[in-house]
Amino acid sequence: MKKLDPNNLTAEVIGRLNECQNPRQKEVLTSLIRHLHAFVREVRVTPAEWMQGIQFLTDCGHITTEKRQEFILLSDTHGVSALVDLIAHEADPANATEASLLGPFYRENSPDRELGDSIAAETAAEYITVRGHILNQDGKPIEDALVDTWHSSPTGFYDIQDPTQPDMNLRGRFHTNARGYFEFRTTRPRYYPIPTDGPVGKLVLGSGRHPYRPGHVHFIITAPGYERLITALYIKGDRYLDSDVVFGSRESLVTDYKKSERPGEPDVLEWEFVLAAAGVRNAVPA
Repeated sequence: MKKLDPNNLTAEVIGRLNECQNPRQKEVLTSLIRHLHAFVREVRVTPAEWMQGIQFLTDCGHITTEKRQEFILLSDTHGVSALVDLIAHEADPANATEASLLGPFYRENSPDRELGDSIAAETAAEYITVRGHILNQDGKPIEDALVDTWHSSPTGFYDIQDPTQPDMNLRGRFHTNARGYFEFRTTRPRYYPIPTDGPVGKLVLGSGRHPYRPGHVHFIITAPGYERLITALYIKGDRYLDSDVVFGSRESLVTDYKKSERPGEPDVLEWEFVLAAAGVRNAVPA
């Protein structure tokens, strides 16, 4: 048997991957092992610290449910999600709308709604109109693009965080018309804290960081022949724009409300989203 020590163990572990038949899997695992072992050597992790880390990950698993994804939150708050996103979109055309993070509060199967409908339950909060166009890189409208949207409430919580909100509140899916246009009514999104009752939130607070995200409206926009766009609009002047806890805010996506040209109508949040043609990004090998 080979005598293992801190200097030769890494090579021994990586060597066990020699028979791996998936080149991408082998590449990823080799790098992961190398960097993990280097981290342990650099900070000289103690057995007690190692067990504390295992317990932290266990706690993340225990608190994760269909409506709450603590591991995405862990990735988000440490900039990993942002880094993956930025690398994935390096090849996007300069005139395509910049991507932003999906976040941990997305829910599938939001209700389909008609253009102009409200996605907000009855509330005393101030309403706004969100509208825009979905265009291709040549500035031509994309008809029947699917716009899936969601955002936080005026009190700073998503429906899955707040039991006083109706299910699927502030969520909806819309299809653009022949002009590539969509419109809906809702309330003003507000800055909000990530959940701080779980292991990730406690880690963030324990690291001397604030837990807040700036106010924003999420969008997933899809259309045949185009790359899927996951993005968000961020509100100008928000106090947390420059210190978003998940590193998701982007200068190119900051906008402000404007007065409606229709008398008596609520303020407007408006944007032109430009989709990149399909195939501009290199797919990761299976």
